[in-house]
Amino acid sequence: MDTIDWGTAQRIGELIGGSPPYGGLRAETIEPRAHEFASRVSSYSELPLTAELPPLEMVDRPTWIAANLQTMRPLLTPLSEKLGEQRGAFGGALGSVSGLMLGAQVGALTGMLSQRVLGQYDLALLDAGVPPRLLLISPNLAQAASNLGVDRDELVLWVTIHEITHAVQFTGAPWLREHIGGMLRELLEGLQVSLADSEGRSRGFSLPKLPSTGELRDMVARARSGQLLRLTLGEDRWQLVERMQSAMSLIEGHAEHTMDAVGAEVLPSLPRMRAAMTRRRTQKGLPWRVLEKLLGLELKMRQYETGRRFCDAVVAEGGPSLLARVWSGPEALPSAEELEQPALWSARIAPLAA
Repeated sequence: MDTIDWGTAQRIGELIGGSPPYGGLRAETIEPRAHEFASRVSSYSELPLTAELPPLEMVDRPTWIAANLQTMRPLLTPLSEKLGEQRGAFGGALGSVSGLMLGAQVGALTGMLSQRVLGQYDLALLDAGVPPRLLLISPNLAQAASNLGVDRDELVLWVTIHEITHAVQFTGAPWLREHIGGMLRELLEGLQVSLADSEGRSRGFSLPKLPSTGELRDMVARARSGQLLRLTLGEDRWQLVERMQSAMSLIEGHAEHTMDAVGAEVLPSLPRMRAAMTRRRTQKGLPWRVLEKLLGLELKMRQYETGRRFCDAVVAEGGPSLLARVWSGPEALPSAEELEQPALWSARIAPLAA
């Protein structure tokens, strides 16, 4: 039985995330260029457009929160079931308390991230029946352009290219979704989990009433430090974690590399925008996915730059066609060592392309 109070998660997420105005951005003004970008990305990456991409959606923070809570359901359900098994005879008595607490903490996490995310290819890795979405968070894009001192329309287009690249990756390499999802399922099966709520209870969280400002601050701090769940991962699973980490770094790094390669043709101020976005990430950091913060695993997750440097180096050596080999199948994905030393990957893969 699902022990998570998703209604509480949405309410807490909206309280923390807020709901600033759209900033004058509308999807209708960008959608005509989305198909052009998809074609450019497909041509550069040599990934075919085998399926129609989802439409661009310009959304506010509450809508982004709701979308991500839906994506998290199949991820958190097995964890919440494990919590229920551990309660035994007291499951009914403790279920409502822990369900509210976990819902509040998941809401705190999504609310915190909703203030930072600019765009997202929302893909449910564990439920192929949920259609993917291409989301642009309008108020965040408007605020980021103002804070960074960059052209707003160019920033929107650049972020759009990034998210469309993710869509092209997963549609052009149809094995990728199941491969990442399979690793995630295997990881979840090996987790021992308990709810990290003892501190929250001792501090007197007043759920199901709306939490105070101090309680909201505390939730955000715990979400930021990955203290939503207590997890134990066996040593035999760490190689799996490393493989997931490497795949995620490659996927993000390829999107970063591609958005620059494609963006150079259409965005006059690309170098300035790249420098501004690098500063933004260096100053505050941005998780690759909600997954990292949600699970609270000390994965030493590689940042965007690791995967991007790998792609830059491979293209410098053998051009985009050599890099395109990375999407030929799971065996072509770089290992952690190959991400750091791209020449090792090239030496392994290049002979196969001959």
